[in-house]
Amino acid sequence: MIDVEVRELMQPFLLSDYQVQEVYSRFCNEIGKGLKRSTHAQANTKCFPTYVHELPTGNEMGKYLALDLGGTNFRVLLVTLKGHHDDTVQSQIYAVPKDLMIGPGVELFDHIAECLAKFVDKHEMRNAHLPLGFTFSFPCVQMGLKEAMLTRWTKGFDCPGVEGEDVGRMLHEAIQRRGDADIAVVAILNDTTGTLMSCAHRNPECRVGVIVGTGCNACYLEDVQNVELLEHQFRRGHQQVIVNIEWGAFGESGQLDFVRTEYDKEVDRKSINCSEQLFEKMTSGMYLGELVRLVLLRAIERNIIFKLSPKRKEYVETLQHKVHIYETKHISEVESDSFPEFLNTRRIIKQLFGLEKATVEDCQKFKYICECVSRRAATLVAIGISGLINRINDRKVVVGIDGSVYRYHPKFDAYIRETMHKLVKSDKQFDIMLSEDGSGRGAALVAAVASKTK
Repeated sequence: MIDVEVRELMQPFLLSDYQVQEVYSRFCNEIGKGLKRSTHAQANTKCFPTYVHELPTGNEMGKYLALDLGGTNFRVLLVTLKGHHDDTVQSQIYAVPKDLMIGPGVELFDHIAECLAKFVDKHEMRNAHLPLGFTFSFPCVQMGLKEAMLTRWTKGFDCPGVEGEDVGRMLHEAIQRRGDADIAVVAILNDTTGTLMSCAHRNPECRVGVIVGTGCNACYLEDVQNVELLEHQFRRGHQQVIVNIEWGAFGESGQLDFVRTEYDKEVDRKSINCSEQLFEKMTSGMYLGELVRLVLLRAIERNIIFKLSPKRKEYVETLQHKVHIYETKHISEVESDSFPEFLNTRRIIKQLFGLEKATVEDCQKFKYICECVSRRAATLVAIGISGLINRINDRKVVVGIDGSVYRYHPKFDAYIRETMHKLVKSDKQFDIMLSEDGSGRGAALVAAVASKTK
């Protein structure tokens, strides 16, 4: 049993049915604002059209490059699509050195172009014409399928000379400067669009793509008549378009203030993008571990956990001075634990504090703290997904989800479904599928659909 003190400590993370409904209604209102031209500027969720009008049919053929940049590493993939047969994917991960994450943007793109050239060389494709789908998982305004202007950096990047610029053009110019590979940037997308495309390739009922990883975002298929930002020439001949919501920014106008805790506010205060991406800071892998660290610190200060340890003051100092010491992956490990062994929890407590054998009671409290933080994150994600499903006209909607938090957390899927059963309209059916490499295969599929459309 979890004692009263811990329950009281975690109470702010437990969303009531009223709070869930209120967040849902505010989220749906924001989506409406993001889609309308007259209210778009005030909307936190920008609902940018992606210019991807077609979902894959399964008939796509050929070799395509995919580039996936969304964090401290990026991947280059060579995807061979074989119609309805299994496609093949060859890939390599390259690091983005710390100095390039905050150095001049031109240098970042030169580094990417160099890695592309090495990859193409390695696979003996230097003389082949390779269409490239570029997954760029940062907030962008798309002006066309291969033109995307970065609105702001997130996830620790802050390269000058890129915000307000077309990242497709910057990558194209970096490739041209080298002149040693025939690579054509034919589409720019974010990882949510890649996830949707990859899942739709396997399941034609997929209409929503979600990422819950380092960052958190979603996209969905919307009727073109509702997307007022889509210029007339891009509507002609099309009925639908994928909309990139940028829901990480939801709450920047105060919509989430009534559910944000003191810990959320501290995480935000100490981030490099203070007052921005508030929904993302409550749901994504970049921040969940940090929330647990702050709660744990408070629990030790109040003598709620590790009561019997003589070194509690040292534990406080460890947590105070080592920001990000508690990683989000530890939450998944702790929640995978079974009573009364708590093997992962004891190992992590030993890593953090040097405590040789934590008590069963302390392990239970530790696990409960993690559960409350991750359950709230999943509930918020489910609120957003439910709002999108209820907008879509189809009776059955499949949701494709990717990202390390969703993929590796043992209960995240169950937490999401629990809330969705409360919010999704009773006349609709839904299902969730794990994306198989959305930002890679999905980018190649967008490139293939784009090449076919031309």
